[in-house]
Amino acid sequence: MALVKKGSRLINVDDTTYRWRLRGRPTYDQGLVHSPLTYAVEHADNPGTTLVITTNQPHPSNWFGTPSSPVLPSQVADTIRTALTQGWRPESPGSPFHLDQSTGFVSSH
Repeated sequence: MALVKKGSRLINVDDTTYRWRLRGRPTYDQGLVHSPLTYAVEHADNPGTTLVITTNQPHPSNWFGTPSSPVLPSQVADTIRTALTQGWRPESPGSPFHLDQSTGFVSSH
């Protein structure tokens, strides 16, 4: 399933263009700071398998005002490179590829 283009950003990593998107509103658990921020990445021109990254920080729009740093394009690029080395094939069809980087996440409640 392709990402919604509205609210997504393009990023060029090693001469390949990807589209990434952070969910604007947190899920219920993210709003309560029970689960960390996630975002998704796909190949921009030929989307196949979506990469889903779980970070180690709260969603910036959590309901308790728990501090969260923004997801930077440099972090997204590093994550894409990591996923590619771990077997993510962005142009091949298939189930989402999950990359868990949530080590160190602490629920505030």
